[in-house]
Amino acid sequence: MELPEQPARPSFIDPRRPRPEDFLESLALTRTFPCLAEPGKIIVVGRPSRPLDEVLPYLATLPNVIAYNPEQQALTLRRQPGLVTFGSQRVSITQVNDAAEGLEFLAALAEAINATWEHRHELVPAVAPKQVPRPLDVWALLPQSNCRACGEATCMAFAFGLIHARRRPDECPPLRTEPAYADRRLALRAVF
Repeated sequence: MELPEQPARPSFIDPRRPRPEDFLESLALTRTFPCLAEPGKIIVVGRPSRPLDEVLPYLATLPNVIAYNPEQQALTLRRQPGLVTFGSQRVSITQVNDAAEGLEFLAALAEAINATWEHRHELVPAVAPKQVPRPLDVWALLPQSNCRACGEATCMAFAFGLIHARRRPDECPPLRTEPAYADRRLALRAVF
């Protein structure tokens, strides 16, 4: 009995090599500069191989979005640690160890953008703006006792830690344990 001829298997496809259906070919490193939020770290700036305008509304549906302005074509995502900010022609990543790590992050972001674009038919693009909470708004939801139980010198420092994803609401002992703060705790958990 003769077996049917098997089709030739495709040769290995390099995952970093652009495919015709990809949105981006690359995110090229264009600049680094010191990160003021975290001494010893850098901010990495990259330029996409094409404007990101079409993909930003889909990226804005991701769960770690903290700010989105569709009019300005600006999107900020929280990463642990730091932030990633997208514009039409620019991407910046804060709190990066060095340029080599920055290149890895840019390559990973290009892959994530391409994956989001590939699945855009499954997403509802964001059209409404989303804003990052202001430090005073976050502080207003904290106990404002400056008890230092969280390890920060003040509740305002803890608020900045929440905004920059260095802290979580449950790291504030009074907020976590005292029933009087239950509503505030729920409000902060919804944002962070």
